[in-house]
Amino acid sequence: MSKSFDVIIAGGGAAGFFTAINIAEANPDIKVAILERGKEVLSKVRISGGGRCNVTHACFIPNDLVRYYPRGEKELRGPFNRFCSGDTIEWFENHGVELKIEEDGRMFPTTDNSETIINCFLDATKKLGIQVITGQSIQSIYKTEKCWKVETQSENYQCDKLVMTTGSNPKMWQMLQDIGHAIVPPVPSLFTFNIKDSRIKNLMGLSALASVKVKGSKLEASGPLLITHWGMSGPGILRLSAWGARELFAKSYQFTLQVNWLNDLTFEECLDALKKLKHEQAKKQICKKSPFEFPNRLWESLVVASGIDIDTRWADLTGNQLQSLAEQLVNGEFSVNGKSTFKEEFVTAGGIELKEINFKTMQSKLVENLYFAGEIMNIDAITGGFNFQNAWTSGYIAAGSIVGK
Repeated sequence: MSKSFDVIIAGGGAAGFFTAINIAEANPDIKVAILERGKEVLSKVRISGGGRCNVTHACFIPNDLVRYYPRGEKELRGPFNRFCSGDTIEWFENHGVELKIEEDGRMFPTTDNSETIINCFLDATKKLGIQVITGQSIQSIYKTEKCWKVETQSENYQCDKLVMTTGSNPKMWQMLQDIGHAIVPPVPSLFTFNIKDSRIKNLMGLSALASVKVKGSKLEASGPLLITHWGMSGPGILRLSAWGARELFAKSYQFTLQVNWLNDLTFEECLDALKKLKHEQAKKQICKKSPFEFPNRLWESLVVASGIDIDTRWADLTGNQLQSLAEQLVNGEFSVNGKSTFKEEFVTAGGIELKEINFKTMQSKLVENLYFAGEIMNIDAITGGFNFQNAWTSGYIAAGSIVGK
């Protein structure tokens, strides 16, 4: 015999819990269940932001916020006008969780602990009588004239409305494809670059503000660049990987990365600055101190890569050496050979084709009483709390639509 609910949420992650809680708070009479295939719920929330949970970002203007989404920018404009970052802050405050803004705009609970968010959600579901059922791997979904049927490996369920919040789960995408939805094939987003190069070999942990570009393409980004033992990471690289997710996948992650360690300085401006230093610092050794705002060890490495001896004084630099150094500083080329996942925060570009979703309700345009929230859709963002903001916003709108708000 089927267990019957008004609404079933498939997926016990951030989007699923947020949708369920907002439904039950708006109408306590609606019987809601969350089905989760694993033994634990909210596992991605637990590990996000290094275990601190990067809840959202301090970008409060919808038209600015959408620019952080390589996929979903156009579609999220309307939803963000209804529930944006400021609404997220207020929602969590109303549920006893205070958030704080860090220098780079990322927002975390003041406790610096993702368990604060998890406990907030678990307490709310308990208080509201939402059933959270774990160990329920969905095997099939199908719609009858009257309701949805959801079969797991151990139970049969039925509901009036079904909300899919299963993230980048290929099995769930296949089920949705079987009932008529198109799936944009998934490719990784938010990854770091594998680079073996003598210039950065012993500089692990060093960071510099830089602009990066994929040679022979329009892909470029800027921001802090972190040198790691496998290559390069940091916000600048992650932005480039998000915007270039499909293009870099097509290149099999083999390409040339151009790095401007002086961020926005041109070759000519850099050469002028070096000529000025040659005159002003004439008697000083070039490797003594970086004249630019990045670490001395990186400066020394780029000087050596330019064919300049470590003991050379500024006055003794030749015109060719100055040109070579300027080239290393603003147009250093690095061979990328593969990628690595960014921490545990695996993000995928791909999912439900956005044209098939009504973003005023988060309901399927093809199948009645079927809703989507979170990363199951072909929406993804750069790192910084933006992927969670999509989960909160889409979950809030789906919930409002279900309760008739």
